[in-house]
Amino acid sequence: MLKEEQQPENGEPAEKAPKKQAVLSNELPIEWTQLNDGSNTRPVRYPLDVAEYSNDPEETYLEIIGTAGLKITNMGKDLYRTCSPNLTHLIFRSHLITKMEGIREFQKLQVLELYDNQVEDLNELGDDESEEQNPGKTIKTLDMSYNVIRDMDPVRFCPNLLAHMYFTRCTLFYPTDLANNKIKVISCLQHLTTLRKIDLGANRIRKMDPEQFDNLINLEELWLGKNKIENIEGVSNLKKLRRLDVQSNRLTSVENLVGLEDTLEELYLAHNGIDDEGAMKASGLMLQFKELTTLDLSKNRLTSCKPFAHMFSLNELWVSSNEIGTFEDVEPMSILGTRDEACLKEVYMEHNPIYNDFEYRKRLKEIVPSLVQIDANVIGATGFGSVLPKRPDEIMEQMKALQEKAIQRAKNEEQAKREAQQEPAGEGNE
Repeated sequence: MLKEEQQPENGEPAEKAPKKQAVLSNELPIEWTQLNDGSNTRPVRYPLDVAEYSNDPEETYLEIIGTAGLKITNMGKDLYRTCSPNLTHLIFRSHLITKMEGIREFQKLQVLELYDNQVEDLNELGDDESEEQNPGKTIKTLDMSYNVIRDMDPVRFCPNLLAHMYFTRCTLFYPTDLANNKIKVISCLQHLTTLRKIDLGANRIRKMDPEQFDNLINLEELWLGKNKIENIEGVSNLKKLRRLDVQSNRLTSVENLVGLEDTLEELYLAHNGIDDEGAMKASGLMLQFKELTTLDLSKNRLTSCKPFAHMFSLNELWVSSNEIGTFEDVEPMSILGTRDEACLKEVYMEHNPIYNDFEYRKRLKEIVPSLVQIDANVIGATGFGSVLPKRPDEIMEQMKALQEKAIQRAKNEEQAKREAQQEPAGEGNE
């Protein structure tokens, strides 16, 4: 997962922490395969058992990745004693940690990443009794994706979260009581006024509570894919929102986007149940978005291109795997490719009924002349691919198939003409 460069509160780029990765043990981790063998025993591994690192006060960056070698199972209550007291970056990725602990003494911690572990709660971030020692107060990036988090409440002790907050797929690791161990409710976001990005994908969230988003005046990216959301709500006050992802949910219509017309650049709505009517709501896609360059409506129930015929700023349009049946259904968006300063360059329409037409790309290019790429194919002026298959036999096979289709189409048209000419004569003989 990529991380954007951290930004301090004054808006200027922060000085990057020197990356000095810990030296990992070369011991073969046979125990990984024995964790579910029926025994209740599991190895105990602290960070120093897995890697060598320094507690030199000059060190500010500690990263131990568990994809090779031994895995940490316990952070340890005295973790701060083994590390530099001036750590700004603490990254323990892909281990078997079940409890966040030992970080209360880190008063300069800015980045905390425990991605891909088995952490059950966030209580170590702070509490109401010891506010001065809450490590969450300095954290600007928090990544707890792929853990077993049940409750988001402790994030309220991280008022300075600036860049990212990830809670992607916070699921139960063990097979028991699975239904009760995924985040179902968005909570405690109203305190995070400096936050720029939130990822709550792959949970069980059903509602976008407007109260949770009201104070997120600096939020630029909101990722809520793979949840159970039925309606988009609460985003009208997000005056800096540039990317909104609500794909793989339970949407049947797109509404409540008023207020995003001047800022929204990318909108991802794939894998829902949106039809033409649901895509043409006045407070949704029918708004005049000035900056929207990417729209993804793949795998929905659209039958025409009317819902986005007015989106003059689009560069990329994804409508693969819908129900667009004829090229007449594509015609409404022709204005996006024929007007002056047309900027629509890429369209993805594969796996619609029209995709089966052997002149599919050629006809799309005729309707939208500005296109330079259709699906994954860069196209030439005629609509055909500008890059042919490499092997000569593939070229010949492709040309032969196109020729046969063209001949068969011509025969069908000729036969239809003959039948049309013979019908009057037949009626007269009767």
